[in-house]
Amino acid sequence: MPPSSENWVRPYTVGTGRWLVIGWEAVALVLLGWTSIDTFGLGWHALRVMASALAVVWVLGSWRILQMGAYLSPAGLRIQGLFRTRTLRWQEIAHVRLHKATHRIGPWEIESGMTVLIERRDGGCVDTELWAQGVDFHSRPKVFRAVYHELRNRHLAAVNA
Repeated sequence: MPPSSENWVRPYTVGTGRWLVIGWEAVALVLLGWTSIDTFGLGWHALRVMASALAVVWVLGSWRILQMGAYLSPAGLRIQGLFRTRTLRWQEIAHVRLHKATHRIGPWEIESGMTVLIERRDGGCVDTELWAQGVDFHSRPKVFRAVYHELRNRHLAAVNA
């Protein structure tokens, strides 16, 4: 059962990288629209419908991008991703720890930096949107460390209470 508290707070501000992603997506959607119009020879009515649909997609996507992140409340942790939101009570969490993320491409292993990983008491793990090299923390490593310590401290305080 999700925590009942509605006092969710993101313990960091959105990084400038998110605005760059939103701008990049706007340019990509404009190019998609332009090439679609050119390729298919769309008329004025189809042009308006497509432009409206792409604008709606961009606004909704931008809203979700701005809302992504880890939110804290006295009752638990909420991890909001692009397509999915997970809410965990503090008591469901076994550990909050740093994880050295790597990606495997064939025989090569590529390090991608530190992330915050949530280990559940049932043995599962939950990835967070907190990545040291991500759009929010790339140029703000102190903020990443502060958020990690805030998560750990909130978890320890809730479990030990």
